[in-house]
This record gives sequence, C-alpha cells and structure tokens, in this order.
Amino acid sequence: MLKVLQSKPILSLCVIVVFMLAFSFDTVPVSIMEARNFVTAREMITDGNWLLTTMNGEARYEKPPLPTWMTALFGLVFGLKSLIALRFPTIIFIALIGIFTFLLTRKLLGDAMHSLVNAFIVVTSFYVIGITLEAPWDIFTHGFMLIAIYHLFQFFQKDNQYGMHAFLAGIFIGCSILCKGPISMFALMLPFIIAYGFIFRFKKFKLKLLPVLGCIILALIVGGWWFVYVRINDPYTFEAIATKETNNWHSYNTKPFYYYWSFFTQSGIWTIPAFIGLLYPYLKSRVSNLKAYQFSLLWTIFAVILLSLVPEKKPRYLMPVLIPLAINTGFYIEYLLRKFKDLKDKRETIPVYFNFGLIALIAIIFPIGIYVVVGEQLSGHWMLFSITSVITVGIGFLILIHLKKKNFSQVFMFTVAFFVAILMYALPLLKPMIGIPNKSISELKVQNIKIYGVSNVSPEMIWHYGKKIPQIKLGDGTFDFPDDDQFGILAYNISEKDWNILNKDYNIEKIETFDLNTVSTESKRHNDRLLNDFYILTKR
Repeated sequence: MLKVLQSKPILSLCVIVVFMLAFSFDTVPVSIMEARNFVTAREMITDGNWLLTTMNGEARYEKPPLPTWMTALFGLVFGLKSLIALRFPTIIFIALIGIFTFLLTRKLLGDAMHSLVNAFIVVTSFYVIGITLEAPWDIFTHGFMLIAIYHLFQFFQKDNQYGMHAFLAGIFIGCSILCKGPISMFALMLPFIIAYGFIFRFKKFKLKLLPVLGCIILALIVGGWWFVYVRINDPYTFEAIATKETNNWHSYNTKPFYYYWSFFTQSGIWTIPAFIGLLYPYLKSRVSNLKAYQFSLLWTIFAVILLSLVPEKKPRYLMPVLIPLAINTGFYIEYLLRKFKDLKDKRETIPVYFNFGLIALIAIIFPIGIYVVVGEQLSGHWMLFSITSVITVGIGFLILIHLKKKNFSQVFMFTVAFFVAILMYALPLLKPMIGIPNKSISELKVQNIKIYGVSNVSPEMIWHYGKKIPQIKLGDGTFDFPDDDQFGILAYNISEKDWNILNKDYNIEKIETFDLNTVSTESKRHNDRLLNDFYILTKR
C-alpha cells in the first residue's frame, strides 16, 4: 500500500487529511480561541476591521491577523454560519505540514517512501490535530515556518542558485510572524538552525551573508508591517496589549523546567515508537542515514529545551516539537519496515507487538466503547454505527493478521487508516457525548430590545449570539448605560455592588439562563465561564 501511495505522495496526503477532517470536523464545539478568531473574522466582514482588528467591537491586537484574514475569506465565500468552512483553512495547513514534512525529508534523505512515512506520522499525531481547535493561530504560524525551513535547508545545502530559496524563506518567515509573532522562530526555526549547524555545518557561509541579510530584512518587512501600522494608528491600545502579552511570558501559567519532558506522548498513537526513536544508543546502528537521524534528534531535543526555558508553559506550546519528532520517529518506523521480518530478539519485537497489538485491540473493541458511552443516544445513527463498527473491527483484525505475518508495511498503513476512520466515522457518533449546548444563546430572540454585556460574557457566547454584545461596564468599573428605556443584559455572578448600581435606576426582570456547556451544572466538567443569565432592564 505504501508503494502505491508513494507514486502520488502529495495527493495521497491531501486526500487523507480531507477525509480525516472535512466530513466530521464541525461536530466539535467551538473553543474559546476559535471563538476569538471567528468573532474577529466576522467583524472584518461586517464592520470592515481588516487592519485595526476587533473582537466584540473592541481592539484585538493580541494576535496578528493573517490566520483571521484566511478565516474571513472562507467566511465571505461560504458564509459565516458554515463551521466546516471556517475551519477549512486549518485543514489546509495540516495538509501543508504533511506535504512539507515529506518534501523536507525527501531533500534530507533522498528516500520518497521514508519521507512519506514521516508525513503520515505528523498528520496523524494527536496534538497536530488538536491544536487546530484549541489555538487556531498555532497551526498557521508553524505551517508557514515549516515551509520556510524547507527553503532554508536548501539554501544551506546548495553551493549555487540559492538566492531564490533565501527569498522564499524570508517571505514565509514573515508570514509566520504575521500569524503569531516570533513564536515559531524560537520554537521551530532556531532549534532547526542549531541542529543543522551541529550536524551539517554551514559551508561557504561567508558567501551567503548577503542573501541571509536580505532574508532577514524581507522577513521583518512581511512580518512586521502590521505591527508598525497598528502602533502608528492606535499607539496607546497597542502598547497596553503588548505589555500585557510580554508580561504573560514570565508571570502567567508558569511551570517548572521539566514540564515538557513527556513531550513524546503528544504524538498519540505514535507514543511508544516516538519514545524508542529518541533512544540514540539503540537506534544509531540501525538507521539507514545516521547523520540525518542525528539531525532530527537534535532538532527535537533543542526545541524541547528552548521551550522549557520559557516560564509560561502550556501543553499546546509543544505542537511545533511534533514536526521534528515525527521525522525522528520515522527513522524507527523505517527500520521496522526494512528489518521487522528478520528480527528475533524479543527485546526488539515485544515493543512492536505491544504497541500495534494494543492499537488493534482498541480498534476491535471501539464499537463496544461507543455503545457503552453513547447508548440509547445512538438512535437514528445505527447505520453510521454499523459502518464504523465494520471498519474499525476490520482494521483491528487486519493489523493483528499482518503483525503475525510480520508484514510491517501493512501494519503501519492500517494504523494510519484506523486514525483516519476514528475522525471520519466515529467522531460524529460521539456527538451525543460531546453534546450540544444546554441552552444556546442563538435561541435569544427578543424583538426591539438591544442586548448588552455586564461581565463575563465569553467569546463563545458572543460567537453563538451572531453579533456584537457591547459592554456597559467599563474597564475602570463604572457603567455607561444606553439611552434606551428598556434593554437586555447578559451577566453571570453580578457582584452586590454592581447589582445595587443596576437596581438604582432600573427594574430588573430575569428572563432565562443561557448555558453553552454540554454537561449538567452538577458535572465537574461544567464551566461557569460558558454560563450567562439574561435580564431585561426597564428604566424606572
């Protein structure tokens, strides 16, 4: 199967990513980061705020606008109510990460099959998929940077005709900056450059100083013009936001240095192979290209070390590490593709049987798990459940059969197929477990009454409402009441002080509660941030 896909690797990657996500991605609820992106994109379209970006009518300069521009363009074409359309740019970038992982490692290794293995690993790594929902900006900034690294690698490698690669690297580094500032330069590009210097050295670098300078200048122009524009046109707001964001790096969500040491677990189904791929004493005599393996290993380790130096740490910040980690894991997988049939040492075979046997077992019992979790809520979805069951159980048995035959190529491909099947077929079945909002604000239909926010109106609530919810409580704690004799407010846990201010001049009637949670208030997973009470205020 690998040999067949190898003939059209880029098309194969695109098809796999589209089938994996495009038909089921809209079943997952909108996250807080997604909501911020979508609301800003909506206001680009409705209010024309393409450069001085806003969220809920207020300045939103925390993130550069390139990802939101792409989201807005899809919204313009397909409509702002199409969730899958708004998420499609992230799907495209997952495919691009797979494609450029393939292209980069083909330049590095000269082996198309090995490179395709690496690409399959990266697009089926858990957090590469998860990051598209949790933090929409990250997949773009690291995707653009990977394209830049592809050109940087060729720039470093070539002795002539390297000017175009320097130019393209500058363009895509700039695009990465225009997605999330210099984050990816630190987390992905810098460890790449350090690892390259250690393993391959920078040959004839003095002759390339002028293109390097041009690359840097171009990257700063492409990536920095928006920051300059906002700094000139809204300096006070920009400086306040920049100061807050900078302070967060060392004072918000701080974790110890060793927080990321379990980074390989973020690769999901590839956790055990990823760990074994990091065992240099074991693998150094087994890989087909030792220098390339040393390079991918150092790139991965330096990326983790550099991220560990930053006091602010979150699991999603590890996403860029999964790119070199996938390449590194590919060396172990490629070794198994070549040698698994001949392996006799149980110390080598047992981890393989355990890892892929466990995946096969999960595939076989997966329908039972869905039935236990979802139960009667499967009513109306029995056909999809039956198809999913046949596919996952079939894949599980095929993995076991090929494991027994020691046909590792098929084991690998059916593992990829299982991951694709879970997202394509099983995710819609789990929608009852994911749930729908207990009471979505989209149901709010009050004629001729304007709606305002007092406090704690989440980005998700604003997104689902469909338009801006202006705040009447200002940042300094004072109120700016509208002139209307009657209006509505959304609030949660109004303080006694605020309640007295509201009650002084208005009669207050609580109408209902809107809850975007998909679980009951008794559940530990219930998030009060997604809860708002709706009141109507009438002037006395």
